[in-house]
Amino acid sequence: MSRVDKIDLTLSLSVEASLARVSAAQRRITHLRLFTAGLLENHEPGPGLLVLFEGFDAAGKGGAIRRLTASLDPRHVRVVPIGPPTELERAHHFLWRFQPTIPARGAMTVYDRSWYGRLLVERVDGALNNDGARRSAEEIVEFERLLINDGVTLVKFWLHISDAEQLRRFNERRDNPLKHWKLTDDDWRNREHRHAYLRYLEDVVAWTDHAHAPWDLIAAEDKHYARAVILETLIQRWERDLERRGVTVPTSRGDDYLH
Repeated sequence: MSRVDKIDLTLSLSVEASLARVSAAQRRITHLRLFTAGLLENHEPGPGLLVLFEGFDAAGKGGAIRRLTASLDPRHVRVVPIGPPTELERAHHFLWRFQPTIPARGAMTVYDRSWYGRLLVERVDGALNNDGARRSAEEIVEFERLLINDGVTLVKFWLHISDAEQLRRFNERRDNPLKHWKLTDDDWRNREHRHAYLRYLEDVVAWTDHAHAPWDLIAAEDKHYARAVILETLIQRWERDLERRGVTVPTSRGDDYLH
C-alpha cells in the first residue's frame, strides 16, 4: 500500500477546536516570520521560507493559504499562483520560470501549485512520457537540494480528498454565485482523469520524498482538520530546519507580535 493510500480521510476536527488551534498556530507563525525576517531581538535575517501547496482541485489549498498568511504583514509574505507555462516559459527549462520567486534570505514565498505540475498535469495530458517524467523528477530533487543548501527552508504539502468530496465541493461552487468563479471547465476535465493523477501522484511521492525535502500528505476531507494540521506541521518543519542550521529558535508563542 502506497503512502497515498494510507492517508486517513476520516480525520476531522470541530469548528471550535480548529479555530483555537489555527489561532495559536498563527501567533507562532507570526513570531517565527518576524524572527526570520531579522525584525526581532536584533537577530540577523534567517533562511528564506518556501511553502509549496499541491492537491486535487477544491482540496482546500486556497483556504489553507489564507489561514497561513492571515496574521502576516503583506510585506513579509509573497503568494504566487502557478498556472500553465507561457510560450516563453515553455521555451526554457521547466524550472526556469520559478527562479524570480524563490525567497531570498529573510523572505517568505507561498506557492499555490508548483513545479510538480511537470510530473502531474503534463504527464496526465500526455506532454511528458515516463522517461521524461523520471528525468524531471531527478532534476526536481536536485533543484530542491540546491535551494536548501543555499539557505531556503522548503515545506511541501499535498492536500488529499476523496472523489465524492471533490464532487460535493464542485457542486457547491457551481450552485453558489460567490464561488462559481472558482469552477472551470478544466476542473471538470481534470476530474475525469482522477485515476491517472492518483497513479502519477504515487510516483511523485516515491521519487521526490527525501530527507532534505519530505512530503507532508494532509487528509483534507475535513477542512477544519486540514487547516489546523497544516499550520502546525509548518511550524514543526520550520523550527526543525532552523535548529538544524544552528539557529536558536525563540520559545515564545509570539502573542505580543500578532497585533
